[in-house]
Amino acid sequence: MLNQHQMDSSLPAREYWLEQLLAISDPVLTALAERRLKEKMPVECAEIEGASEEEKAGLLADRAKYTHLEALGRLLSGMAPWLENGGLTGVEEELRSRYAELARTAIDAGTDPESPDCMNFSDGFQPIVDAAFLAQAILRAPIELGEKLSPRVKANVIAALKHTRTRKPVFSNWLLFAATIESALLKLGESDWDPMRIDYALKQHEQWYLGDGAYGDGPDFHWDYYNSFVIQPMLVDVLAAAGDHYEEWDAMRAAITSRASRYAGVLERLIAADGTYPPIGRSLAYRFGAFQSLAQSALLDALPEDVSAAQVRCALTAAIRRTLEQPGNFTPDGWLTIGFCGHQPNIGERYISTGSLYLCAAVFLPLGLPSEHPFWSGADEAWTAQKAWSGQPFGIDTALK
Repeated sequence: MLNQHQMDSSLPAREYWLEQLLAISDPVLTALAERRLKEKMPVECAEIEGASEEEKAGLLADRAKYTHLEALGRLLSGMAPWLENGGLTGVEEELRSRYAELARTAIDAGTDPESPDCMNFSDGFQPIVDAAFLAQAILRAPIELGEKLSPRVKANVIAALKHTRTRKPVFSNWLLFAATIESALLKLGESDWDPMRIDYALKQHEQWYLGDGAYGDGPDFHWDYYNSFVIQPMLVDVLAAAGDHYEEWDAMRAAITSRASRYAGVLERLIAADGTYPPIGRSLAYRFGAFQSLAQSALLDALPEDVSAAQVRCALTAAIRRTLEQPGNFTPDGWLTIGFCGHQPNIGERYISTGSLYLCAAVFLPLGLPSEHPFWSGADEAWTAQKAWSGQPFGIDTALK
């Protein structure tokens, strides 16, 4: 394996993606396997202009309560489709099997009340967010991160997820965190999953739909990537897990899928010919996690008709390379640093810390596809921005009706 600072541009795309995913995941999963994540993981917080030393120390102490669950949940939500990929062979299958075991060991370390790495699911509001990302990982890998958990670990996971019920989500995309947690409890076989939390999130987001594939983050629209970080992917995953339980939920599938497809098409057009993309909105430290919705649409074969899987592979590979080939993305020990492209601690908000950054793993969802799928096997193809800026024909963009 290459280390996280070596970017071999000669690798085929799938091998390159896998190298980067594992380089990002290794420090987190290895430390958790040793039950030493809290000991080993640095906790970097954003540089807040004008903050006193006392304020900085207070912010660090606050984020340290949440950052470890952030790292585990966000990382596994991106890794999960690859961990669940049952059609692999050879070296990649050996890696998948080993990392799936590591992931289960990490979940054990994070949810075992006797573990020094036992994570915070019950203090403060932030755990609602990252318990949901862990829940999303279970939805995306129900066998490897669900059925294969030992009864003891599964019981601990269920108890941890239920701890989040004591607090009310914010009236925003956070409603989907509660819905995702309940969907995972359903998937894990719990009889007391709460359909009301799912129903409220689904119907409220229907009220917040603004048109042309975009939802408001709560009552307002924001120019950011939260439709991709949270809203579209969790709507799709919640309906996949729970949609069959009520006819009115099932009836939402077509519209939600169509909107996600349209939004994926918009994201593909945002990737410039050189792999850059607009640094707009909050949470830019999640890096190319901004393309989770595009990656998910590729994984689910739900791309727009005029967007090929191969061009999405090429576009996302360009965005990953453009980011990771910039120095400063990692500490010398391989942990992610706060930044958009390199180390830029000033772009982190107060809620950002080291663990938050692992949402970048969401871009790697298509590793859940078999290597013979057109996403991986199709010939290299120019993406929309490359075609547009080189004088080639390209499709006219049209709104979703």
